[in-house]
Amino acid sequence: MSRVGKMPVAIPQGVDVSIQENQISVKGAGGQLSIPANALVKVSNKDGKLSFEPADESREANAMSGTVRQLVNNMVVGVSKGFEKKLNLVGVGFKAQAQGAKLNLSVGFSHPVNKDMPAGITVATPAPTEIVIKGADRQRVGQVAAEIRAIRPPEPYKGKGIRYSDEKIVIKETKKK
Repeated sequence: MSRVGKMPVAIPQGVDVSIQENQISVKGAGGQLSIPANALVKVSNKDGKLSFEPADESREANAMSGTVRQLVNNMVVGVSKGFEKKLNLVGVGFKAQAQGAKLNLSVGFSHPVNKDMPAGITVATPAPTEIVIKGADRQRVGQVAAEIRAIRPPEPYKGKGIRYSDEKIVIKETKKK
């Protein structure tokens, strides 16, 4: 059996999990998230802990038990604590400004770039060269961060661009005569 799938998911106080035939829903202070239930995985709630077991002995059911367990764990953590990604802008004159559900970027183009945030995602700019993306859905937070980074990815010669705060850029050596 999957090692990840064997570990139970503890449900913290203030988080409500409902398991139906076709859907697993998690509701908490951070909002409500749901995923479709998989027929290959049996989900049970015992004493405030969710356990996941493969429905049969197939390899696919074993793999899906770990996958569904981690997806449900991410939903539980998301509605209780939330997820966040930090981005840094590196370059002369590069700056970001959050205005409600919009992010305005000046990243060296002849025009400003405006990015609308989807529902459930909040963006903040504590400094002009720093962007913080927060939300309950881990996948959406990561996707929005990747889309913002793709506007101006870091280039390998000077390192200018938008990068994750923990990202290391390997700087290439310039051409020699």
